[in-house]
Amino acid sequence: MTHPFEIELETTLPASPEEVWQAIATGPGIDSWFMGRNEVEPREGGVASMDIAGHREQAVITAYEPGRRLATRTSPGEDGRFMAFEYLIEGKEQGSTVLRVVHSGLLGDDWQDEYDALRRGWPFHLHTLGEYLTRFPGRSGFPVFAMVPTPGRTAGDVGAALAHGLALTVPVPAGARAHAEPSGLAPMDGEVVWADDERIAVRTADGIYTFHFGSGVLLMFHHLFGPETDGAEAAWQQWLNGLLA
Repeated sequence: MTHPFEIELETTLPASPEEVWQAIATGPGIDSWFMGRNEVEPREGGVASMDIAGHREQAVITAYEPGRRLATRTSPGEDGRFMAFEYLIEGKEQGSTVLRVVHSGLLGDDWQDEYDALRRGWPFHLHTLGEYLTRFPGRSGFPVFAMVPTPGRTAGDVGAALAHGLALTVPVPAGARAHAEPSGLAPMDGEVVWADDERIAVRTADGIYTFHFGSGVLLMFHHLFGPETDGAEAAWQQWLNGLLA
């Protein structure tokens, strides 16, 4: 049985409405703070797509008002499930922008768990958007994705192993210094800008590095803004494989 839901959030971002629009309504912009590799056909009736680990999700653009409003909606599944997103942009004084996000739709039988995951995830994603607009304005991030299953391990155990691999103590405090050395890449040295019981995010001079360790899998969604992107995904996948070996 499906269940309707709606999540509303609002955040103030240190950027102009035009900069926020580029971040939420273009493929390179979304690549710089959200998940996957993205493409956006810039018109009402166009298609917005996201590719993650070979899986492609598509949505129809139902509203396209540059600098003001973007809305998308996925096609309903056989059981009627769908997702709809609306972004509303309002410019404020001193060059800041208020972004309002409404995520709604129909969820399936396990709707409560899925709803809780969505509700917990959005504040993190909007925080990452703020980091991007503050630290890497006008630049496009290169998305890096890697994952490894963690059967038989609790999220706490995986989180502890991840913290150890990043040279961090548990519990991980915001502001701590993280360090990792993926083979073939320059060492990652940066500051923890988010830490909870599911995620750790590290900001460096050339990237935002995100680790998610819930639901029986350890995931990475990195956004790299420096010149060293060749081989980055393979190197981080190798690092992740070795972390729990």
